[in-house]
Amino acid sequence: MELARNGSQPSQQGPADYFTGTVRIDPLFTATEPSRVSGASVTFEPGARSAWHTHPLGQTLIVTAGCGWTQCWGGPIVEIRAGDVVKCPPGHKHWHGATSTTSMTHIAIQEALDGKNVNWLEKVSDEQYLAGSVDKEDAR
Repeated sequence: MELARNGSQPSQQGPADYFTGTVRIDPLFTATEPSRVSGASVTFEPGARSAWHTHPLGQTLIVTAGCGWTQCWGGPIVEIRAGDVVKCPPGHKHWHGATSTTSMTHIAIQEALDGKNVNWLEKVSDEQYLAGSVDKEDAR
């Protein structure tokens, strides 16, 4: 058994190439062979979000605090809140982040395929993101 104490791993700033706004990534666990699963707690400050991306084997998000938005390519922006669980299927283009006025924290769990667990794409434009402030769908 291995125990990783809270605060034993340094926080990281979300890289500007893949995130807009202030994003903090706190690693929780990395894949150790034969496992391919890793997880992190990610906090988005108001207005912050990921770029569009896909996961070769999918991703599960567990919202732990606040209120955020997520969107699948071609679909509506959906509000997500603490306690919600979001499952993104393999290869599904999506983004997630905070709302324009509230922060949001989620735990992200994903598997790697051939050593890669995410494929980063273009950034979510302000126009795409701000559509959520007037045209979102409540996921509840």
